[in-house]
This record gives sequence, C-alpha cells and structure tokens, in this order.
Amino acid sequence: TGGISGDEVSELRGLRVSEKLTCAFTYILGSIRGADRRTYVGWCIDLDQRLDAHNAGRGARSTRGRFWVLLYAERHATRNEAMSREVSLKRDRKFRSGLAALLDANAFK
Repeated sequence: TGGISGDEVSELRGLRVSEKLTCAFTYILGSIRGADRRTYVGWCIDLDQRLDAHNAGRGARSTRGRFWVLLYAERHATRNEAMSREVSLKRDRKFRSGLAALLDANAFK
C-alpha cells in the first residue's frame, strides 16, 4: 500500500461520513521542538478528526503538548489491516527517521 498524496487527502476530506467509515487509515505524525524531532504512528477512521484531537491534547498521552503535522498516511479496507500496518510502521524506525528528517522547523512557527 502506498502513501496518500496531498490531492488524495483533499479528496478524503470531501467524502461523506458513511464513505469514511468503510475504510481505516494508518498515519505518521511529526513534531519538532528545537533539535528534537519526533514521530508518532497510529490508526484511525477519520484523519482530520484524529490530527485535531492530537493537537488539542486529546490524543495519546505521548503526543500532548506538541504541535503535530501529518507526514504520511495509508488507506486500508479494514480496521484490522490498519492496525496490523500500524505495528509494522512502529517497528520501521529507518522509515520514520527518514520522514522526521524532512520536517521543516519553519512549518511549526
């Protein structure tokens, strides 16, 4: 499964709720504070809602107090597929560090 491009994310934002519920996503968020670059891997049904929750401090405890941006996302047909892929992405530190290296500190100002 490949990542989701910016155009595809825009297309997903236009989907009806019932269409969004028929799929699940795995995603990688990125955050930068000084020289500290972090990534977070998760899965969800609604990417926009989940990113908003992380940035509002209602996401996972490890994401609170930081501003997060979506670095990467994959669409899956089922929740089980998304959860399985989440585990794979969490183990792939090389891929995650490559994404973290692309974080631009100016985007967080």
